[in-house]
Amino acid sequence: MRALTEAELRESFVNAERTDASVIALPHDFLLTEWDHLDFLAWRDPRTKSRGYIVAEVGGEVTGVVLRAAESTSRARSAFCNICRTMQPGNQVALFTARKAGDAGQQGDSVGTYICADLSCHENVRLAMPLAPNEYRGSVDMKIDGTKRRTHEFVERVLAKAA
Repeated sequence: MRALTEAELRESFVNAERTDASVIALPHDFLLTEWDHLDFLAWRDPRTKSRGYIVAEVGGEVTGVVLRAAESTSRARSAFCNICRTMQPGNQVALFTARKAGDAGQQGDSVGTYICADLSCHENVRLAMPLAPNEYRGSVDMKIDGTKRRTHEFVERVLAKAA
């Protein structure tokens, strides 16, 4: 991912009002970000528990998405992240929704998926050992590519026009 300034990052959010984008809490280590090693940037808002953010380069454009985490957590013993495809304890995966961009979002349309609650998918796929005993560990490169592709697909769903 190419390096971003704070202004570029704030301008990238496609489903946030200008006033919302100006109050987004950046990751605490934003200035130390190693951009060359990122497929996408994702973090939870340290000030607002229910908010998260994903920023990815999709179609050559940096695109940011504001996420909202579901209020309740799963009672399941384990859960599956749809982005990094890892099994986690049930309380470590959350349903995140994102208001769609443009008119669709203004009309209340949104998309959602289950994602690691701490938005650590980028790191999870780089772990050498499986996260769960029954998890199949394929090539780490394949997991990284798949995670990047599924992140881009989610961002594209946010960008898609209402049908």
